[in-house]
Amino acid sequence: MNSIAQTEIALPMGLVVERRASAHPWAQWIWQPVAAYLIGESTPPDWSVLRQEGEVTRYHAGVLPLVLHRKDTEALRLNLMLPEPELYAVLQESQDSGPFPYRPHAITASSYEAQDYHDSGDDLIEKLPMPEPVAALIQAFVEHHHHEVPFKKRRRDRLDLEEQKFGKMPVFKPLSQQ
Repeated sequence: MNSIAQTEIALPMGLVVERRASAHPWAQWIWQPVAAYLIGESTPPDWSVLRQEGEVTRYHAGVLPLVLHRKDTEALRLNLMLPEPELYAVLQESQDSGPFPYRPHAITASSYEAQDYHDSGDDLIEKLPMPEPVAALIQAFVEHHHHEVPFKKRRRDRLDLEEQKFGKMPVFKPLSQQ
């Protein structure tokens, strides 16, 4: 098991993806991550059916590491301050022509990292509820590693207008000398 004293830890998380029928004429199915959970002793195979009810099927899509790094504690801390902490699941389009159009790519607890994936525009990103044991572990990790960095206002450099040097004309003259 990972220790919170390490600078980076990875928690194995299972991702549940739901496929349901679409009413849209251009898409037969809607795929959406719906849950993430800590992996226990045994792991089901990727894309195994967990539950099927009518035209809604839930799959165990795969296992991904939830990576916590000590430099990300600000984002993790902000996430834990939410009324309901969140995980973000990222699916990418599959390159092969198999039965599943997406493949699990990442799970993160950092909204900053999720925003980076969202900015690319190519990935399917969904907010998921954070399981309580994961929230407790992230809280302990943040308490151990987070150090508040005070804001330091930077002073502007003073503009030093050069006088004419080496026989060349200055690029511009101050208004006071015109």
